[in-house]
Amino acid sequence: MSIKHSVLSIVVFVSFSVTAQFWNISEVKRLPGTVNTEVAEESIPVFSKDSSMLYFVRTYDPKAEGGEYDQDIWFSRKSGDGYTDCQLLKSINNKYNNAVIGLNANGSNMYVLNTYEGKKDLVKGLAVSAADGADWGKPVEIVIPTLDIEGDFYGFHVNRSEDIILISYAGPNSVGLEDLYVSKKQGGTWSAPINMGNVLNTASFEISPFLNKTSDTLFFSSEGHGGMGGADIFYSVRLDDSWTNWSKPVNLGNKINSPKFDAYFSYTTNQIYWSSNRDGERSDIYMATVLYPPPLSVSCKGIDITKYGANDGRLESTPKGGVGKITYSWTNNSKEQNPFGVAKGEYTVTAKDELGQTATCTCRVNEPLPPVVEDLQLKHYFEYNGDKLTVEEGKLLDFVSKLETQITNGRQKVTINIWSSASYVPTKTFATNDKLARSRANRIKNELTAYFKSKNMADKVTIKIVSAVVQGPKYEKDFENTAKYHDFQYIELKTE
Repeated sequence: MSIKHSVLSIVVFVSFSVTAQFWNISEVKRLPGTVNTEVAEESIPVFSKDSSMLYFVRTYDPKAEGGEYDQDIWFSRKSGDGYTDCQLLKSINNKYNNAVIGLNANGSNMYVLNTYEGKKDLVKGLAVSAADGADWGKPVEIVIPTLDIEGDFYGFHVNRSEDIILISYAGPNSVGLEDLYVSKKQGGTWSAPINMGNVLNTASFEISPFLNKTSDTLFFSSEGHGGMGGADIFYSVRLDDSWTNWSKPVNLGNKINSPKFDAYFSYTTNQIYWSSNRDGERSDIYMATVLYPPPLSVSCKGIDITKYGANDGRLESTPKGGVGKITYSWTNNSKEQNPFGVAKGEYTVTAKDELGQTATCTCRVNEPLPPVVEDLQLKHYFEYNGDKLTVEEGKLLDFVSKLETQITNGRQKVTINIWSSASYVPTKTFATNDKLARSRANRIKNELTAYFKSKNMADKVTIKIVSAVVQGPKYEKDFENTAKYHDFQYIELKTE
């Protein structure tokens, strides 16, 4: 007799979400310890919150009080990497088929097969038993309206938050031998079962439903979705809140599934468990270790801007772990791992690997403070008729050198104002004194323009002639009196 014809229930709760890439596992082995036996059949592993206790079903035990075909609940304590010291759960077992079908999140409620009501203690359904010290109290029936189970084969699963019951059974509107149904807890009562749809249910049987911790991934066993042979274990992802819209079931692969019967999947921490008769006529509990992908993390740092306004900051990110190619997305819309030309500010990078794992890090690029700028001033006095002043030496060289340093250190914009003056002493070189004043202004402007252009700073320097005038005392044919006219023959430069 196969597992399906000897076991009437299902499993427990998982502790993490699963994706298609999750199933990288170690080699499969029988559960170590004394749970599995040669003569009986072991199935439906259900674990306490800390995995220290395993509840399971044993069938065909010749020593069972109800006879060889009696299905009883056993429990075993963890010892090393296996489970030993197997004992009957006497407070829950009766003369009919018994099974633990789940524990709630904190382990205070145990869900069990059948209702423990009626003259024969066998009403198809499920019940809940509350923890009573080291033992369990009398099971109390859970009422699911319109539940109408046809035949002898059925099972249940309650999620860890105790607001969803999944049921496998043949009912009036089933499309196959056994379909999957859902009942939701609403205001303290349970809804009538809803068929979970034809993506999951086939003309064959779908049994042993099992939900992950977040109740968005379903594991179940079926003969109707193809596979290795016999019943295989599949998973499917819930696509919305209707509980009837599911992704196409995915086979868990030939490490877990065999050519024979595989069902009653469960896992706790990083160990997965299921029942299979792959190595004989009767089932044992098998296990494997999940080989998790290396988690992805990312660190980042900002490289500060070299000078005020330069916008030459940099960002650097360093991933660790993850699988495959890592992609990057920064909050400045850069997709580079290490963006260049970054302005002052705070930036967050999101790294993503090929499994969809993501990690984030935030860093900052700083900028030097604006330079403390001291405006420069120069006043140069000419001899009669003089209008030449070059940047190659003297005071004008000192003036432009200081201004160049300011710009290099971050001064963004500067205006050089020019004031030009000529005296009333007649000029022999220029037609008029007015032309002399303008020539002085234009020559210095051209000199400055050429200089800052050669330094690639022309965009930062504006040169403006403020005035070019003739002024001073009236000429009295005393040009030899240079001291009289000296103060009115000049070029003056001021920055702002």
